Amino acid sequence: MKMHELTAHEIRVLLERGEVSPGEVLDSVLGHIQDLEPALHAYITLCPDDAREAAEQACKAYADKSAGARCGTGARCGTGGRDGAGALCGIPIAIKDNMCTEGIRTTCGSKILHNFVPPYDATVISRLKKDGAVIVGKTNMDEFAMGSSTENSGFFDTYNPWRKGAVPGGSSGGSAATVAADGAILALGSDTGGSVRQPASLCGVVGLKPTYGLVSRYGLIAFASSLDQIGPITKDVTDCALLLGVIAGHDPQDSTSAPVQASDYTTYLDKDIKGTRIGIPKEYMGEGIDPDVRRVVERAVAVLRGLGASVDECSLPHTDYALATYYLIAPAECSSNLARFDGVRHGLQTKGRSIEDMMSKTRRDGFGAEVKRRIMLGTYALSAGYYDAYYAKAQKARTLIRKDFEHAFKQFDVLLSPTSPTVAFMAGERVDNPLQMYAADLCTIPVNLAGLPAMSVPCGFSAGLPVGLQLIAPHFEEGGLFTVGHAYERATGWRQFRPALDWQASATPEQGPAPSDPSPATPEM
Repeated sequence: MKMHELTAHEIRVLLERGEVSPGEVLDSVLGHIQDLEPALHAYITLCPDDAREAAEQACKAYADKSAGARCGTGARCGTGGRDGAGALCGIPIAIKDNMCTEGIRTTCGSKILHNFVPPYDATVISRLKKDGAVIVGKTNMDEFAMGSSTENSGFFDTYNPWRKGAVPGGSSGGSAATVAADGAILALGSDTGGSVRQPASLCGVVGLKPTYGLVSRYGLIAFASSLDQIGPITKDVTDCALLLGVIAGHDPQDSTSAPVQASDYTTYLDKDIKGTRIGIPKEYMGEGIDPDVRRVVERAVAVLRGLGASVDECSLPHTDYALATYYLIAPAECSSNLARFDGVRHGLQTKGRSIEDMMSKTRRDGFGAEVKRRIMLGTYALSAGYYDAYYAKAQKARTLIRKDFEHAFKQFDVLLSPTSPTVAFMAGERVDNPLQMYAADLCTIPVNLAGLPAMSVPCGFSAGLPVGLQLIAPHFEEGGLFTVGHAYERATGWRQFRPALDWQASATPEQGPAPSDPSPATPEM
């Protein structure tokens, strides 16, 4: 296998032995990205120069740890790097483009931020850099994380590496697509209603939405502050545990950060799941779930039973209210958070006859249709005379949904469901039907409303496209997800299947940026 096809933990072994260097790993990944991007369009911005500098620093860190590490050119490394090499030292990682990166533009997939370069790093970025990870670029996404297909990007569509013309899911579609296609070893996404897990499912990789508050949101450009959470997208469960261990833990700069310490989540791997109590909410296996997806998940359930887990049906009776609840709370918070993008402080500015006219025109030109739709929905829900009827009632329904989970976890250690009701659909298939698009997050939204951790792991295929299995645990019980997910992964081997990418040479994007858009149709170098 080529280096870009390996997992982070496999590369780490080679780096520690001195068999490869961080520079060589990076060159393999960057070379593969150049082959992929004309068809995949996973990256908005690439930063090879910064990445090479980080790889050199990682080389020095390994040299400090064990003399004999080689630079990318084959020359001997000097000493003087950081004290030791972190768990992800020298590992190339892609970052969803809604996390602030000092000196690297952060667009949120929106024209209104097409030229925004943050003066600081998000906490997760600082922790990755301290650990020695190598950031290769910023990935495409639905604008301000509002979407389930990455078709709402302000710049261009990203495609699913498993099938020409299919969507990768969203809103973290660029991150999931590039990890699935080996255009990054690891990636970070953000999950507000399923935006890590759903694209992970559609692209056949692992995606984790941590407990709300476990990973700092400082430097994450907010969509819905009570729902957003940063999470890993990786090739397997072991890499997911490694990445979460680096980014998790309390951050005093984030008022919503939980007072918990990061853990070594790899200690939860390679464990027996005999006796683990797994519940299957009947509401997640009924209407709206593609019959073939249901059959694939049922086969996964049989595997878990064979491993010694006890599996029984349960009920989350208020699930039917989750979509409506989410699409009141999330747009309301979006309406408030996005008020800051007014053309005055940063980003796009469209000239007007007055300051009010300038703000109006800037927001008209800078925001896409889906963002405008959600701002208007949220503003209406928060307006005088409607607050109690809509937003306040949605918060009460949210409490009922959370209590459903609390009751279920008195009987079960982990809950199980499909991650997505369907496999990846074709680009353009749902763009004119927002309700059908919103239904793509049918199984994932309740988890965000309750603030719970959940992970999607590959569990098979339907019509040649990946299906994801969603595992849900109580608050701060990510360890249980890693134990069950890793046991299933070892027992099945779905991780070994990878997209052929035989369409990439002929594939072309169906849409690109408008002629007046200064952002390139291919990543910046």
